[in-house]
Amino acid sequence: MESTHKDSDGGNSPRHSRERHHWTCPNWFGELAIQISEQFEALGSGIGVKCAVLVGGVAQTDQSIALAKRPHIVVATPGRLVDHLSNTKGFTLRMLKYLVLDEADRLLNEDFEKSLDEILNVIPRERKTYLFSATMTKKVKKLQRACLRNPVKIEAASKYSTVDTLKQQYRFVPAKYKECYLVYILTEMSGSTSMVFTRTCDATGLLALMLRNLGLRAIPISGHMTQVWPLSVLRICHSEAKRLGALNKFKGGECNILICTDVASRGLDIPSVDMVINYDIPTNSKDYIHRVGRTARAGRSGVAISLVNQYELEWYIQIEKLIGKKLPEFPAQEEEVLLLLERVTEAKRISQMKLKETGGKKKRRGGDDVDEDVDRYLGLKNGKAKKFKNR
Repeated sequence: MESTHKDSDGGNSPRHSRERHHWTCPNWFGELAIQISEQFEALGSGIGVKCAVLVGGVAQTDQSIALAKRPHIVVATPGRLVDHLSNTKGFTLRMLKYLVLDEADRLLNEDFEKSLDEILNVIPRERKTYLFSATMTKKVKKLQRACLRNPVKIEAASKYSTVDTLKQQYRFVPAKYKECYLVYILTEMSGSTSMVFTRTCDATGLLALMLRNLGLRAIPISGHMTQVWPLSVLRICHSEAKRLGALNKFKGGECNILICTDVASRGLDIPSVDMVINYDIPTNSKDYIHRVGRTARAGRSGVAISLVNQYELEWYIQIEKLIGKKLPEFPAQEEEVLLLLERVTEAKRISQMKLKETGGKKKRRGGDDVDEDVDRYLGLKNGKAKKFKNR
């Protein structure tokens, strides 16, 4: 930001140059890109900083108009940035001065390799490159792909750790009772704002529906939105804008449980998260650091509970090895938890039936009534929550 300010005052003022893309910040997740852009604009409002966001799921035409206004900073997902470099007339990065890779360990993996290589091939070699992540890879080859020369590494801590204000617990559970334990914990902590992490996109939709059938205010968000959902869920999540709408409903407190995949584990700033539940244990232990980092932020306290079944034990052991501590067990009487079994089983059955029934429906409504559909999904009517009867 300081560099942009200096450039604005100097002879190479962005107001007088044809191109003023001083910064480009590729990011792997659209919602995170939007969040970063908002921070740039807030911090740079006093010096007139202009920012453009390039993410998938949004019309390229609107983004092209934003690029035509010659922003100082471009925040983008790699694929959409490549699309504009190829298809948007007049858009280049020849004047780029700073390349920032946020969540660099994820961006430098094979999923983004082709897009990043294309970007690196068209930007100036004389530039400054910054890589940021809470869990940076040690593989030098991946860093070399970012064309670093004489790199300087700055570490806030030499080993992976979690904050002291985070209370971490685990619970070994049979796989067949995992839903029961999830409902038990969410019910016991009913006044809390919670993020529940699953391994697959299908699981986010199923769990959200099941919890809704039990009277809990849950909403799903995941990265791959091509599978078929009930109409209201589809309207929320089938694109970047719909995911952002679901996220805003969670941030705004209209639902207090966000069911998500690791797409929501990095960078998102949601200060009010009280609890993180690892419904599925991550196969990569470093992902645990990112997940539990969604709570206990900025000096606040938080709780992280991991539900470990018999098939996930090895992954959990790797997590304890990474953070260097043995975690205490979450206290719960199994007899008390299993009192929920009948209700949870029925709610899951109904949810599976609904998903199956809507799977063959091709009819889709027109219009942009995302808020209405989100309200309906959350059980809201005229801003008021619907009351659910306990069985």
